[in-house]
Amino acid sequence: MKNIVKPEHLGKMNFYLEALEREHKKQNENPSVGVILCANKEDEVVEFALSRSLSPTLVSEYTLKLIDKNLLKKKLHELTEIAEIQQLSDEGN
Repeated sequence: MKNIVKPEHLGKMNFYLEALEREHKKQNENPSVGVILCANKEDEVVEFALSRSLSPTLVSEYTLKLIDKNLLKKKLHELTEIAEIQQLSDEGN
């Protein structure tokens, strides 16, 4: 299965968050937060990987939904027209 969360992803994230905390975090800043986005997750893998973690961590699935190509073209055309009208207005003043 492609794009699934693995235990090593959580380990890497914790490693980089710790490095960030130690090397770059200022005293007035809140703790850093790591986010793992994956197309698929197996609850058991996530549960085992996080069971001994002391940091609050969430893992969530996402789905990718692309905008309809024709709708995107229409909106882009509308925005281009608005920008042209604004430019002509600015040049007239």
